[in-house]
Amino acid sequence: MAPTALARYAGPIAVAGGAAFALVDLARWVVQRPADFTGMMADPAFRVANGAYFVAFIGLAIALVALHERFAPRFGRYGLIAFLVAFAGTMTQGGNMWFDGFAGPWIAEVAPQAIAAEKTITLQVGALSAYLLFALGWAMFGIALLLARVVPVAVASGVVVGGVLGFQSGLPPFGIPIGLAVAAVGVALLRSTTPASAPERVGRHGQ
Repeated sequence: MAPTALARYAGPIAVAGGAAFALVDLARWVVQRPADFTGMMADPAFRVANGAYFVAFIGLAIALVALHERFAPRFGRYGLIAFLVAFAGTMTQGGNMWFDGFAGPWIAEVAPQAIAAEKTITLQVGALSAYLLFALGWAMFGIALLLARVVPVAVASGVVVGGVLGFQSGLPPFGIPIGLAVAAVGVALLRSTTPASAPERVGRHGQ
């Protein structure tokens, strides 16, 4: 079966998606004002950066799909499960970031008292499940890269570490590591001379 367009261009897609994710979270880190949350939510620069972060999650999800398409022949069942968990986590955490980027500023403007209100169990469960799924999924995806041996060990390990740190990806700069790790996977693919999905040939005299 011929590789899909996503599989063929997984390298540059991962570089672009991962680098953009890291750069946007870096911008959030620069303009944030943790001591004045309400004022920060009203800051136009932070609003733009937060909105862009949600868009960056879309790019990260596309990069994840492209990498899975590229590596699927070597991933096996565990790799598929890891991809599904990572995709679910990226979607749910992206939803969190949509809320922070677009609904949060509106709430801070029309009902600032809601920011300081006690968080309900429903809100806490929803947020925590997104954090956990994102961290668990990307850590599992990094382990899948390690098991399949499709990229250097250091690169795959970076995805595991980035995934673990991604538990706090709602707060800058904790999204930067996973962004850089995904970009590094893309760089490894671009530097590779043999497609990761190519079958190994084993026989007499290594033929």
